[in-house]
Amino acid sequence: MMNRATEHVYFAAPPLPYFLESGMTIYEQGGQHPNRQQLGLFDLIIVESGSLHIGEEETRWALTAGDTLLLLPDRYHYSVKPCEETTCFYWIHFLPVGEWQQSAEEYASLNQEDHFTKYHTSPYSLHLQKQWKLPNPETTYQLLRGLNQSGSQRQSSAFWTSQQHFEELLRLMDLRQDDTYTSPAVTLAEKAEAYIKNNYRSEITSKTMTEALNFHYNYITRCMKQVYGMTPMDYVTKYRLEQAKLLLIKTEWPIAEISHYVGFENTPYFSNCFTDKIGMAPTKFRKQYTT
Repeated sequence: MMNRATEHVYFAAPPLPYFLESGMTIYEQGGQHPNRQQLGLFDLIIVESGSLHIGEEETRWALTAGDTLLLLPDRYHYSVKPCEETTCFYWIHFLPVGEWQQSAEEYASLNQEDHFTKYHTSPYSLHLQKQWKLPNPETTYQLLRGLNQSGSQRQSSAFWTSQQHFEELLRLMDLRQDDTYTSPAVTLAEKAEAYIKNNYRSEITSKTMTEALNFHYNYITRCMKQVYGMTPMDYVTKYRLEQAKLLLIKTEWPIAEISHYVGFENTPYFSNCFTDKIGMAPTKFRKQYTT
């Protein structure tokens, strides 16, 4: 019997997951998916016709036309029972570069600290539903056929074509691109993040955020903590410090000028925050990148 619990898989980006290989499989009646364990890569299955009965650990699904299923790299996958009719499905193998996680929650907070350190930006959380019914299956099938055909091109062309098709598929499946799936908490958190990034050089307070977003600051805080794992003021400080790091590397501006530019009221407070969060003083951080 199919387990109908909703599970979600989240990928931190940038960078986006990268494409490895894809194909199409047809099982006649009696055919079945192979049993595999610790595959080491993600296996995305998209059914075009028929029905595919497949399980992962304790969960089982009966996939029909337009259904997608994302099998995880560190789990046991197996056939629940043979196909009862001719079944056609596409499969895509891919790997993420950054953090990923599966969760039953509508939104999972990915590791902000590590992502800021590596990529100088907060992570975008690519949100795929583990088992999903495609809203526009024909569009997806056409994209998948193009993805499979790109493998016949010379490698220098196939690499870019395949990755472009794969990224477009991820965009189509990303629930955050569809307002009907995105929760109000995520929407407000994203608006709060945009407000901070557009106004970080100015004074940002609970009052200014409340007025700009038309929500009580306590609710804004709750949404930001759910989505980004930090309060709005924590996010302001984090973003200002990341902008300061870039200016320390790219310019010869004095520390006081950088401090003022990124929104800190005084230089000593900026230096203390920088040392506490980054682990070294601004001057020492800059010295790492100068000769």
